[in-house]
Amino acid sequence: MIRTGLSLAALAAMLAAPAQSQTSTTPAAAPTASDAAAFLTRAQQEMAAFTLTASRVAWVNATYITDDTDALAADYGAKGTEMAVRFALDAARLQKAPGLTPEQQRQLTMLRAALVLPAPTTPGAAQQLSDISTKLGSFYAKGKGTRGGKPINGSDIEAAMGTSRDPNELKEMWVSWNDAVGAPMRPDYTKLVGIANQGAKELGFADTGALWRSGYDMPPAEFAAMTDKLWNEVKPLYVALHTYVRRKLNEKYGDAVQAKTGPIRADLLGNMWAQEWGNIYDVVAPKGAGDLGYDVGDLLKAKNYDWKKMVQTGEGFYSSLGFAALPGTFWERSLFLKPADREVLCHASAWDIDEKDDIRIKMCIKVNADDFVTIHHELGHNYYQRAYKAQPALYRNGANDGFHEAIGDFVALSITPEYLVQIGLLDRAQVPSADKDIGLLLRQAMDKVAFLPFGLLVDKYRWQIFDGTIPASQYEAGWNKLRLQYQGIVPPVARDETKFDAGAKYHVAGSVPYTRYFLARLLQFQFYKAACDQSGWKGPLHRCSFYGNKEVGARLNKMLEMGASKPWPDALQTFTGSREISGKAMMEYFAPLKTWLDAQNKGQPQGW
Repeated sequence: MIRTGLSLAALAAMLAAPAQSQTSTTPAAAPTASDAAAFLTRAQQEMAAFTLTASRVAWVNATYITDDTDALAADYGAKGTEMAVRFALDAARLQKAPGLTPEQQRQLTMLRAALVLPAPTTPGAAQQLSDISTKLGSFYAKGKGTRGGKPINGSDIEAAMGTSRDPNELKEMWVSWNDAVGAPMRPDYTKLVGIANQGAKELGFADTGALWRSGYDMPPAEFAAMTDKLWNEVKPLYVALHTYVRRKLNEKYGDAVQAKTGPIRADLLGNMWAQEWGNIYDVVAPKGAGDLGYDVGDLLKAKNYDWKKMVQTGEGFYSSLGFAALPGTFWERSLFLKPADREVLCHASAWDIDEKDDIRIKMCIKVNADDFVTIHHELGHNYYQRAYKAQPALYRNGANDGFHEAIGDFVALSITPEYLVQIGLLDRAQVPSADKDIGLLLRQAMDKVAFLPFGLLVDKYRWQIFDGTIPASQYEAGWNKLRLQYQGIVPPVARDETKFDAGAKYHVAGSVPYTRYFLARLLQFQFYKAACDQSGWKGPLHRCSFYGNKEVGARLNKMLEMGASKPWPDALQTFTGSREISGKAMMEYFAPLKTWLDAQNKGQPQGW
C-alpha cells in the first residue's frame, strides 16, 4: 500500500523531473546565498512543470502494462533521474554557501536526498538504472506462482495464501512464487545496487542506504538508532504474540510441520511474506473469546456492497470529519477493478497526478475485510495530498514518509464495532460484549503487531546490501538471517544462493523504501490515541471511534496542510502534542492482550 504521483519505481516527488536541454548553471565562483535562492526557485518550477506528464506516463504504465508503456516509463524515469541528479549535485554544492537560512539548508537537503535510486553522472548510467528499475517492477507485476500445478497471478496467490490450510499447498505456492519472481531478479538487482551506490557517493553519501536515512530531519546514524529504540519498545509484545501463535500452529499441524520451539514456518502464517498474520486468526482464536460475533467481509456481502459502495463508505468517514468530498475525476479516472483484457499492477496505491485535485486510487478491489481497510488507508493518502496542494513543490509531501502511511491506517483503526453500527453495517445487538475484547485485540495484533519486525528488517536488509555488510554472494543468506533474527521465521524449504526471495516482495523489486511502514505502524496509534482523547472518548482505547467528530478533523487538517514545510516533530506536535515517535500508544492499546498472552504463554518456551 503506497502512494505515488510519478513512478512506482521511485516515490520521491523529485524523481520524475525532466532533463532539460540546457546544461547546469553552476557558477564558477564560490556559491552564495543568492545563488541558492535562485536555484531553489528554478528547481521547484521545473519539477512542477514536468509532474503532470510524468505522472500520466506512470499511471498508464501501471494500469496498462505493455512493452510500449514499459519503454515510456523507462524513458521518463531516465529523464527524471538525470534532472534529479543535477538538482542533487547543485544542492550539495550550494549547501556550502555562507549565510543560508535554516529553511534554505533544509530545502537543499531535501533536494540532495530526494532520489531513491541516484544515478552517477557517467553517460548512460541514468538510462541503465531506469531500464533496470522498470524491468524489475514490470517483472514483478507479471509474476505468477502455482497452486495445484496451475499458474496463479500475484493478486490471487496472496488471497489463496490467506485461505488455504493445507501445508503442502502452502509450501507449493510459497516456493513457486519466490522461485519464479524473486530468483530471476538477482543479477539485475546486483547491477542496480552498484549503479545507485556510485550515484549516492557522488552526492556525498557513504552509500544509498545512508541517503535513504538522511530524509528524516536528523543524521542517518541517529535515525537508525531511533528505529532500534522503537523496536525495543514494542518487541516484548511481538515475542508474546509469536510464542502464542507458534503453539497454536503446532497444535493444528503437528511437530512434523511446525515444531513446538524455535522459529515459525513462514508459509503457515496466512501471507506470502509472513508480514501480517490476520488471515489465520481462525487457527489461533481463543476458545470462548475467539468468536468476534461478526466478520466484516460477511457484513459487506450481506448488505450487497460492491467496490463502489466500499469506496463511498471510506469517503464517508473523511466527510464525517469535515473534509470535502472527492472530486468527480476521482471516480472517473481511478482503477477499482482488475481488467480482464490487460496486465495491470494490482498492488494498491494512491495517486496525485497533478498535485492539485486529480487524485486517484489504483486497486483490484475484492469485497472482503482486507480491501475495506485498504480503501480507508489509500484514501488517507489522497486526503493528505489534497490538503498540502497549496504548499511549494518541495513541501508537497508528508512530514516524513511514515506520516503518509499512518494517516489512513489510524482512520482504519476506527473501523470498530461502534463505527460499523454508525454506518449501518452492524446491528447494535450484534456488537460484541466486553468478553470478546481479547478476540478483537488478538485479531488486530495479528496484523498490526506481527508486521513490526518485517517493517523494520526490509530496509535493514537493503541498508546492509548498500554498505557491503551483505555482499552480492550472500543476498539469500542475509535475507533469511535477518528474518530469523527479527521475525523468528524460516522458509519451508532450504534456500541457496541461486535464490533472491527478497525480490519477491514488491517494495524490493520496486525500490520503495520500507521503514516508512514500520514508522506508520507506531504513528497510527499515536494519531489514534490523540484523536480519541480530542473526541472525549472514555471507554477502552481499542473500542474508540471518532467518526463524525469535526473537531478531530479540523486538528488533523492543520497537520495535513503543513505537508513537509516543517520538520516532522513540528507536525507531530500539531496533532498529538508530542515531538517524539513512540511505541507507548500501541502498547497501551494492546495492554489487555499482552496480559492475556503472558498468561497463555506461562511455561512455554519464549523466543526462537
